Amino acid sequence: MIPELGHFLLILGAAAALLAPAAVFAGLRSGSVFCRDVWRPSLVISASAFAASTALLVWCFVTSDFSVQYVANHSNTKLDSVYKVAALWGSHEGSMLLWVLLMALGTAWTALLRCDDEVFMARLQGLMLAVIAGFSVFLLFTSNPFLRNLPMVPPEGRDLNPVLQDIGMILHPPVLFMGYSGLAVMFAAMSALLMSGRWTEDAVRLTTKIAYVTWGFLTAGNMLGSWWAYNELGWGGWWFWDPVENASFIPWLTTTALIHALIQTRRRGQLRRLSIFLTMVGFGLCLFGTWLVRSGAMQSVHAFASDPTRGIALQLLAIVLLVPAAVLYVMRIERVCTDPEKPAVLFDGLMISGIYLLVIAAFCVLFGTIYPLIYEIFAGSTLTVGAPYFNSFFAPMAIAAALLAGAAHLGASRLRWALSAALSAAAAGIVLAFTSPRDVLMTGAAVFAAAWILSAVFSDFLPGQKRFSPAALLAHVGIAVSIIGAVGVQQYESEALVRMGPGLGKPVGDVVFVYTETRFVSNHSYYGQQGVIEVLNADDEKLIAVLRPERQTFNANGMQMSAAGIRHGVMRDLYVSMGNKLSDEEWLVRLSIKPLASWIWAGGVLMILGAFAALFRRKKKGAE
Repeated sequence: MIPELGHFLLILGAAAALLAPAAVFAGLRSGSVFCRDVWRPSLVISASAFAASTALLVWCFVTSDFSVQYVANHSNTKLDSVYKVAALWGSHEGSMLLWVLLMALGTAWTALLRCDDEVFMARLQGLMLAVIAGFSVFLLFTSNPFLRNLPMVPPEGRDLNPVLQDIGMILHPPVLFMGYSGLAVMFAAMSALLMSGRWTEDAVRLTTKIAYVTWGFLTAGNMLGSWWAYNELGWGGWWFWDPVENASFIPWLTTTALIHALIQTRRRGQLRRLSIFLTMVGFGLCLFGTWLVRSGAMQSVHAFASDPTRGIALQLLAIVLLVPAAVLYVMRIERVCTDPEKPAVLFDGLMISGIYLLVIAAFCVLFGTIYPLIYEIFAGSTLTVGAPYFNSFFAPMAIAAALLAGAAHLGASRLRWALSAALSAAAAGIVLAFTSPRDVLMTGAAVFAAAWILSAVFSDFLPGQKRFSPAALLAHVGIAVSIIGAVGVQQYESEALVRMGPGLGKPVGDVVFVYTETRFVSNHSYYGQQGVIEVLNADDEKLIAVLRPERQTFNANGMQMSAAGIRHGVMRDLYVSMGNKLSDEEWLVRLSIKPLASWIWAGGVLMILGAFAALFRRKKKGAE
């Protein structure tokens, strides 16, 4: 009865979202306030129905109702309760339901924001309900999470994918879906602006607020995914340029560009066309990422599903949503962007250069992501575009973007430029003089760029200087901190892949890893072998840390996983992971020292804080 009720609520939410847009736009055309405002009760019904439906599916997981196919395929009675809840978004059907719910809740949050233009808000809400309706119809007809196993109910479920049984994957998907939901709301907002045929401050102010929140969640989602890969997969990396990683990273780049374009639009009246275009592109990239993750077009450890039929349905959904928006853009953009722009000054040139640099970077990542698919279609064979391609252009572009960000803080003050340049050059020189990086040129440029941002930001606090907003300061400092962390890991990591067993040791850098013993570990989810590895100072053999990596075998499906042993630190991480067993007592073990690794995610935290600080800052004349 519970699954049927959940299915009914899903239908109810979809019906309310599907019927409301027609009434809203009919009311706007006829002047009927009653019909125009139908979106209010419809949104309440949809959001409430999707929330209740989601809660009932969670209940099915918690109670191990294996009569529901989705529960039987992704849970079992031995799964921890927290993972039973997280299993809701552990695969395609439940994650789509969660996404629809978050879009409805995000739309409801938008309705609470201040907006004096009720006609614009009605258009936005009507369009957003149409988007929700499209996703709901896709969910009901291709991905119903409440399908039954009746009459053959299995006595036990298959278990949640072990890769997903980690705190990172508990948080990563819903946070990323919040960002995707924000992209959908921004798409609806700018489409509503185009429909109105005129540029309004209400629309831009509202879209800017949504953009900050969206960027914050996209940043958090990407950072959590990176943190999960680093801690859970056992390969020791934090970014692999995997197609599905890229599918969430590309919208982050375009949304970063959009936020700065909106700032220019509000301050100087510039980049109106680009601001609207980037909201369309951001949502289009969101749909592309959804298709990539769920169609089976590319294989990835991050993928939710591999069903070509669903891939076709997603393509149709994208066409239905994006083609009318593209036509609307072409027809209305010149009419909307008739107001004059203020003359460009130095600051404008720096901002605009940075914005276009981010857009170009997004395009280059997109090209590298889809090129193997295009090649396979036309050449009939496969190839892989790996990290060397992405690093070859992205690292220089990231450094250039950092330099532009710092320059924007410095303004026209020659003294500040000279001071920042001197401090940055000194920082780069000191680092290169006292360390031995793998790539001297790239390390020097990256350190210079990070120091350039930091010195430019802190020069804002000199007497008589016009300061940027706290949000911009936090976000830009976060970028600098992440750059420093990435340089530390990429240029100074010490690593060894060795054969180890009890009594064997291996010096790496200034420490010695000593394998002391192997322990058997077991719980209700998995059993396995745990290596106990002491990390000693190479000079005096003083104990620094004890790491306990594991090689786990999950009871439900026999899948093996490596759980890394990590000692996190401010200046470096000590990292050990166990590979295959080589003999009765020996294992293939990866030993790593990763300088400044934690700075990568510390910078991400600062960026997230900056995004949400932007919502609460006071409007100041001249602030970014």
